[in-house]
Amino acid sequence: MFKRTDKLKKQSSKSRFRIVVDKLHLWLGLGSGLIVLIISITGCLFVFQKEINDYYYRKQLFIAPQQTPVLPLSELKKTAQETLGANKSILSITTYTRPDHAWEFLAYKGNDTALTYFGGVEYYDVVLLNPYTGQVTGKIDYKHNFFSIVKAIHWSLLLNTPYGQPIVGWSTFIFVLLLITGLIMWWPKKWNKANREKSFKIKWKASFKRVNYDLHNVLGFYALVIALVIALTGMVWAFTWFQATVYVAAAGTTTPPDRAVKESAKSTVTLTQDPLDAAFGQAQGILKGARRIFIYPARGEKGVNLIGGYKGKETYYGSDELQFDQYSARLLGRRNDAHKNRGERLIEMNYDIHVGAIAGLPGKILAFVISFICASLPVTGFYIWWGRRKKSKKKTVIVREAAVTDMM
Repeated sequence: MFKRTDKLKKQSSKSRFRIVVDKLHLWLGLGSGLIVLIISITGCLFVFQKEINDYYYRKQLFIAPQQTPVLPLSELKKTAQETLGANKSILSITTYTRPDHAWEFLAYKGNDTALTYFGGVEYYDVVLLNPYTGQVTGKIDYKHNFFSIVKAIHWSLLLNTPYGQPIVGWSTFIFVLLLITGLIMWWPKKWNKANREKSFKIKWKASFKRVNYDLHNVLGFYALVIALVIALTGMVWAFTWFQATVYVAAAGTTTPPDRAVKESAKSTVTLTQDPLDAAFGQAQGILKGARRIFIYPARGEKGVNLIGGYKGKETYYGSDELQFDQYSARLLGRRNDAHKNRGERLIEMNYDIHVGAIAGLPGKILAFVISFICASLPVTGFYIWWGRRKKSKKKTVIVREAAVTDMM
């Protein structure tokens, strides 16, 4: 009876809205906490995957620069295909303008009907070639690469995308709600000195319970804005409706971008070189500012050679794309970055924003730190709930003992 009275007194000082917010934050947090922890930890690990992979595979990725011209792309592609074997077809090629980087030939095949990541990826191999000599510097199995597995856990909990991504997507959506409700709960009733110190500072010399509470409350506030950005950019991949909403809001139009793919037509024109080499040569002249040039070789009789360039060392936004006839090497279409609307650009920036690469190394460090804080929130939040639960049970026992004593 006394316990119920105390509880009612405590709740009477809160508005009905605040009580609902508190309950939402509690139960949504308990329901999604484990998945949020997994997503955050794997995101934290993945941020520096390129730097770590570059170091780990440095002997395969980097070569001694040479003054001689690079070999024809078609010849290098043939060597890579022989290395992969006839049962694995090359999906894409990445070339580098820097003279000390090997060129990459990627073979990938997925299986949407499989349940898990390992069943959903039949093969994911990259052959690395010295473009000056044609020597194979390495072959990497990215299906079983540590960071590929980390990404698969982050992306879809190691399930195949159709099954795992909705779970991750809705958990991320719940996390956004938790950030909003957390801000409401954090907001001081009065902005006096005591409340400001409690809201903005961690009391390191206090008890463990108090420090844990401050870690949840204070760090959650400081991480809020960047955590929201990371979560919302994650939702762009998880939900087509959300991606469409972001596009429309940024572009100011419901008209989708023109991504029409041209078709190749068999030609009687005789070329002095392989059509892929001719197309690549033209692309190099057009994409002069690109640091990396990617090529998707034509697939099927009507397919085109799609060639594009990335201007950033690591970023993926701001690319120009060219379509070439696979027979005549004629330029069929071009999408310039300068002609893209704000919606297209924002969607293209999504990955770079998500991992912090858009702001370079400082941005990646920030993404790493915020992801780590996000991973801590379910842990500190659970401990707060568990401590209050134990305290509540203890109070119940005391009240019952008091009631028995009174009856005696």
